[in-house]
Amino acid sequence: MSFTRWDPLRDLFALHERIERMADAGAAGWTPPVDLYETTDRYVLIAELAGLTRDDIEIQVQDGTVTLQGRRHSPAVPCERYHRVERGHGAFKRRFSVPVPIDTRGVIADLKEGVLTVTLPKSADAMPRRIEVS
Repeated sequence: MSFTRWDPLRDLFALHERIERMADAGAAGWTPPVDLYETTDRYVLIAELAGLTRDDIEIQVQDGTVTLQGRRHSPAVPCERYHRVERGHGAFKRRFSVPVPIDTRGVIADLKEGVLTVTLPKSADAMPRRIEVS
C-alpha cells in the first residue's frame, strides 16, 4: 500500500477552480476541457480547442493566474437547417491558479490539430536548490 501526502492547499486550489468553472460556465457559450499538470520545473496546460485558430485564442499569465479565453464562431448555416447541435459555440474564459510563481518570459504556447499546449516554466526563485555544506 502506498501513501500520499495530503496537501490541504492543493485541495483548496481545486475547490476554487471548480467554483470558478461553475461561475464561468453560465456566462460562456461553451467550456473547453483542460488538463493542467505539474513537473519539477514547469506547469503544462493542455486544452481541446478544435476548430479554433491562433487568432481566436488569447492567453494571459499574471500573479499566479493563467487565463485562457477565446471564441468559437458558429457556422454560417441557418439554424433551421440543423438536425442536432452538440458542439458549443461562442466565447469562453477559463482561469487557473498555480501556487508557484511562473517565469512569464519563458511561457510557450503551441496549437496543433486542435490541441493547445501551454508550457509555463516555474520561476528560478521558486525552484528547489541543493545547498552544499562546507
